[in-house]
Order: sequence, then structure tokens, then C-alpha cells
Amino acid sequence: MKFSVNWLREFVELPPSVDGLAELLTMSGVEIEGIEKRGTDFDHVVVAQITESKPHPNADRLTVCVVDDGSGTKRQIVCGAKNYRVGDKVPLALPGAELTGGLKIRASKLRGVESEGMLCSAKELGVAEDAAGLLILSPEAKIGTPVRDLFPFDLILDVEITPNRGDLLSYFGLAREIAALTNKTAVASAVTAGRTAAEDSGSYNHGVKISALRECPFYSARRIENVRVGPSPDWLRAKIESVGIRSINNVVDVSNFVMLELGQPTHAFDADKLSGEINVRLAREGEKFLALDGKSYELTPENLIIADDERAVGIAGVMGGEESGVSELTKNVLLESAYFLPASIRRTARDLNLPSDASYRFERGADPQMILAASRRATDLICEVAGATSAATIGVAGELPPDPPEVSLRYEGLDQLVGIHIEPATADAILTRFGLSKSDSTRQSRWKIPSYRPDLQREVDLIEEIIRAHGIEKIPSADRSRFTPLSKADRNFDFETKLRRDLIAIGLTEARTSSLIARSEMANANGAIELRNPLSEDHVALRTSLITGLLGAVARNIRAGAERIALFEIGNTFAPPTGEQQRKLAIALCGQAASAKDWRSAKKRQLDFFDLKGAFNALGAFEFRRNEQPGFVLMAEIFYKTDRIGYGGQISATISIGANAPIVVGEIDLRRIAQAHEHAQPFKEIDRYPEVTRDIAMFVGSQVTHAEILAAIASANEPLLEKVELFDLFIENDGQKKPEMKKSLAYSLTYRDKNRTLTSEEVSVVHARIRERLRNDIGAELRE
Repeated sequence: MKFSVNWLREFVELPPSVDGLAELLTMSGVEIEGIEKRGTDFDHVVVAQITESKPHPNADRLTVCVVDDGSGTKRQIVCGAKNYRVGDKVPLALPGAELTGGLKIRASKLRGVESEGMLCSAKELGVAEDAAGLLILSPEAKIGTPVRDLFPFDLILDVEITPNRGDLLSYFGLAREIAALTNKTAVASAVTAGRTAAEDSGSYNHGVKISALRECPFYSARRIENVRVGPSPDWLRAKIESVGIRSINNVVDVSNFVMLELGQPTHAFDADKLSGEINVRLAREGEKFLALDGKSYELTPENLIIADDERAVGIAGVMGGEESGVSELTKNVLLESAYFLPASIRRTARDLNLPSDASYRFERGADPQMILAASRRATDLICEVAGATSAATIGVAGELPPDPPEVSLRYEGLDQLVGIHIEPATADAILTRFGLSKSDSTRQSRWKIPSYRPDLQREVDLIEEIIRAHGIEKIPSADRSRFTPLSKADRNFDFETKLRRDLIAIGLTEARTSSLIARSEMANANGAIELRNPLSEDHVALRTSLITGLLGAVARNIRAGAERIALFEIGNTFAPPTGEQQRKLAIALCGQAASAKDWRSAKKRQLDFFDLKGAFNALGAFEFRRNEQPGFVLMAEIFYKTDRIGYGGQISATISIGANAPIVVGEIDLRRIAQAHEHAQPFKEIDRYPEVTRDIAMFVGSQVTHAEILAAIASANEPLLEKVELFDLFIENDGQKKPEMKKSLAYSLTYRDKNRTLTSEEVSVVHARIRERLRNDIGAELRE
């Protein structure tokens, strides 16, 4: 909500500077989002009266006005606005004036007609955002008066108010808050003074009835007669427009003014357009309503409405109706002021997509004690600005909601929570300034909560109020943090996070399966530990492997029609008989190697054992050794350095699962790998000198493995050798292209020196030594 500092100053003594005020409110939990400048401070801008208007001879959208600026000489002004009438008083910028945005005014010709200045809109003067037409001034404005006298310079606070502080959605509410924070007194006599509800109630021609007491506990209506609807006086218009509300007429502007001033929305009906008594009821299913915004809404029984004997005349707490709205022809007004259930207003405004300034306040909870005060205040102002007379009595229905319940405060609890000692007298004085009243006690006091603070419900709420006023910055900070070195749990978490990212990057999807297995799976679970009281036959024992759960996920994906299944899971298994937890990684692959069709590749390839091997090798350097195991068509043990850490292969139970493609699975123990990753990775500088690549092609026996070839190359201990990569493998047994029962392999060897550029001769010498090592160690037959 936006607040004018000049207007706010009428209610309470403010800090010397606006920045100090903003700091005070922000530190107390009322955040200031921005400070804007408003008002006029321009030279050569005066009040002028339009005495004549005629169409522009050369432009259909322009008019030529003659104005009186009080200088004794009439001025001719070319104008593009259409919202004025002859006799209206408007701001006139004379030649030499400089307006908002650096706009300089000078005498000139517009479409061949001389114009001696410019008639101004509210936006051009910086007093409001309305740029639709001229700023029409009050008829009482004196011709020739500088406009700065009508719209003095002001600062606007843009305040962010939390939903629980509906009491701050008014000038009086914010002033009351500032007074409590600064130990000053807020001016309230002109606002809240008056009779009680019982003294101010009565009856008149229009009766009031509430058919939905839950949604509307209390409703009041006051008749105001002989109203003269017209433009608002300058002071009223300036105040509401300073915070962005457009002036409509004096009656509607008073209603908006009182809402801004006291936080209680009111609504003015044209009393002569109402039929019978007022009934606050729930809408009928499909009931239509034409609102003031010109749109028709279809209502439901969840929407609360104000109705007369014939139709709905207003959506309660949200918006009035166009058919009963105040217009220039209105003579008698019925002024509404009521309390509506916040949840009902919030639901209606959301369902109809019809937010309004009134609903914004009602849905946050209006102050019940302000209902009749706001009605009196609005009535007095309407009588003042519209020459009206008020009925001697006011019609009411229902009962005002009770005040919030009392809340207890323990002074020792206050000290324990904030960490410092605050004198009970100091705490009592602060709560009293916030409008609470105390029931005397020694160690524990009870406090009566004012009607405008329903958010104060617990002891901690009262402590918060005390700290806000005492100053949270006065509480010394206590350094409770301690440096904690990186723990094993931290390192394991980081390791597994990286593991997940790497597996996802190569196209796998993480799965999460149950730690419990079914009774039908226990035969393959190697003595899994059973539960004493299983909930079902599907969850009877602790899993000893992740593969069982992944195969279930594969089966479900196959039934769902997935063409490519690539899953991994990181989780705990439970080794019998002790149930020791072991952290493992399992991978399951089935289906097409490519997840989508590729027009460049006519041949489709299925996922196989080498895809599984590649997925594991993406995580580290593993060695795969062929072995046999029941249930596998092809199986290999997985080694990390010298330790066996798992196994993988193609299972034979694909038919039972329903797969029409091979299923390959693998599982490894993560503990050994995690230990190797605990050491910090050494920094590797970006290479400065170029690499040199040479190839080696060879025939070797069919039993010679890739690992043996790499070991033979590494045993040469050549410091210039940086990298070895296999790029070709060829096997053929026809005896024509290579010796019988041998295979052809080709490797790319990369050489580099970190300190200089290698010459071809240096590389050739090293390369020759490696070739000789391969001949001697594994009997390789080198191809030229």
C-alpha cells in the first residue's frame, strides 16, 4: 500500500527524516519497498479557466480553447483532451515551464493554429498516474493561483504489508504503529470519537436483514439525503490521487478516503434505486450480477451478496452493482459499513477473479470496532462536501464479533527466548503502547488483545511485539556456529551426487525401489533377513541386492511399452546374517540403444553387455573378468584395482519378464570406490605444448586381453607417453587376411612433453621401444 508522508504526518509525529522513518518501519518488520516523489513544484504552471472551445480547423482530434489565467489577457491553447467542459478549471503550463520528464513548454503552432501553452493532465504534473485527460480542478480553485499551492510536494512510501497485519492497511493504523514504536501519541479524536453501536443504531425506511450470519456477523446502513453529487474538493482529490486512486465524484471519493484513513471499506448505494429492505444473503446458483466494472458475473451459493427485494445490488466486500451505483443524478444515498468473514471474501474475489481495494482489506480482517466509526466519518464528510443531511438513526443487524481472547505472558519466558533480560515494566509499557491492556499479576500477566490485532494469539506473539519496539538490533548476537571439518558423510554425499550426475549424463535414469522384497523372491536372495511382522507378502525380507528391484522396474516399463530402458539405483543392501548395510550401485539395460529414431542410421542396435561395461567405465577404471554364474547367459566379475567389487552380465530370465530383447544388469559395491575418491584431485595445468600421435597395429593371440596389452605398454615406463586408446578390433577366421585364430587390434598412442615441443625423432625413438616391448612381452606381430 502507498502512504503519503504529508497525510501520515496529520496523525502522528514522524521521525525527522523520511529515511529514518523507513528504517524504523523496516527494522520493526514493516518493509518499505520504495519512496516516490509526488506533487508539483513547477514554475509557470497556474490555474486557468476554459472560457471558450471550438474544433480545430485542420485536425479532427484537436480543439482550440480560450482560457483565462488571471493575467488579464486571454490565451489560446490547442488541446487534444475531450474530458473538459467550458467553465472547468484546469492546470495551464505557460511558455517557459518545464514539466515532468524534462518537457519544456513554449509557444508554437499546432496544425497551423497558434498555441500559447499546454493544458495538463495529472500525470504530466506528477500528481497521479491518470493520463486519460485533463486534470479538472475544483470550482473553488482561484484563477491564476500556482498549481504548486494546490498540490504541494510530497513523498510516497510504498509499504509491503504482510497478510497478518490488516490493521496497517490505513493511515490511522500505520500511524498507530509508528506511535507505538516511537513512544508518541497518535491523533484519534477526529477519527474514532463518537457514540457506541447501541447509541448509534435505530431504524428508518429501509430495513436491514442478515440471512447469512456466518459470512456477515454485522451489517449497518445509514441513509443520507439531499446529496449533490459532483467533483470532489481539491484537498480530497489530492489526497486519494496521491496514492494512486482515481477521483470519480465527491461521494465515491469520500468512501475511498475513509477506507484509506481508517481501513474500513464502505459502499454508497443510490437509495432511490433500491427496492424494499436490504438482505445480506448467499447468492443463488447461476444468479447474474452486473458489477461497477461493467461486467456481468455468474454467482454461486458460495458468494455472499447484498440484495434488495428484487435483485443483487452488490457482491459483499468486493464490488457494488452498476444498477445501484451513485451517479450525478443521485439524490439520496444508503451508506453501507459491515464486517464480512475474511475467508468468504477471499474465496469470492478469487473465484470471480475480481480483486478490489475493499476485498484486499476484508480478506485480511477488518477491525470490528471501526465499522460504525467509519460510517460516522464517511457520513460527516459526505454532508460536508455534498451539502447533504444525515438521518438521525442508523440501521444495524447482527452483532459485532467478540474481541480476540486474552494471551498470557511469562517474563522469564521472554528473557529465555530473546537471550537478554528485559525489565517487566519495560515489556508492559511496550505492550500498552500497542493497545493491549493488562490484568495484574506478578510472574505471569494476562493481556487483553485489541480488536484490530487478531494475529496476537500466543505468548511468542507478544514477545515479538516487545522485541520489535525494544529494537532487535539491541540484542547482542551470539556466535553459535563452529567450523566443522568435512566429514566422511559429507564426502560420501558429494561422491554419490557426482555419481548420479555422471550416470544421468550418459543417458541413464535413476530409479528408487523398495528395501523389502517379496516372499517369492527370497529363493534367490541368499538367506535374506526376514521381518517378524511383515505388512504383506510383497514385503517380507530385507533385500540383499538392488538388481531384484531394478528387474521389477524393467518389467513394468516393458509392459508400459518402453522401447529403451536404462536404469540405475544407488541404495543400501543388507548382508545376512547380521544385516550389515552395504552401499551399492546397480544398472539395468534393455531395448534399443537409441531412444529416438535416427534417419542417419538405418540399422537399429540393441543395448548389450558392452553398453553396461561402458556405463561402469564412465565412473572409473574397472577390469572385467569372464566367469560363470547361474541365471546368466554371459557374466563377468568386476574388479577395481585388485579388489572384486561386483559383477555384471546378460541374464537368462528375459522370457519370464516379458522382454523381447536381452537384459543386462550389473551391481558394484561403492565403498571401495568412495574410499579412492576421498583424496583431493590434484590440479592439472592446461597443456602448453602440442601432442604427437602415433598408431600401433598388431596381431595377437585370441586369448590375449586388452588389459594385458595396456599393461605391456605401461611397463615400458615411458615418461613422454600420455594416453593410449584402442580404436580398432578385427577378428576373422578364414585364414586369408591374418593368421589363423588371431585378432587384429590398433591403438593410438599420444606423446607430450610438459616443458617443450617434441621432435619427430624423439617420438620415433620412444615409439620404437614400446613396439619392441609388445613383441617381447605378449608376442605381438606388428603390422606396418
